[in-house]
Amino acid sequence: MRPFARWAVHRVSGPSMAPALRDGDFVLARRIPARRVRAGDVVVARHPARADGLLLVKRAVRRTDGGWWLEGDNMFVTSDSREFGAVPDRLVLARAVLRLRDPLGVARIPRKR
Repeated sequence: MRPFARWAVHRVSGPSMAPALRDGDFVLARRIPARRVRAGDVVVARHPARADGLLLVKRAVRRTDGGWWLEGDNMFVTSDSREFGAVPDRLVLARAVLRLRDPLGVARIPRKR
């Protein structure tokens, strides 16, 4: 994601967000401040423990004192806040709004309640 880009497309890598998002899917994400994220949103964030700026696509579960608790939808893959803790607000970059599976398959990402 460019520093001031409002919209960006990101590729989902791995099974952590299945079944909502599959490995190889793309998401269209809109840059928003972390204070506008709501529980249930799928967000794009920088990994808090990696200096290489790895981007994560995860579901915002709840707000904590340390930032957002982010988890994948697949409970068997735990490369998320269960492993590295809450993600600080400054590392939550965008909210995913559309899933792109193929040139003809565009669908809204369902909000978990």
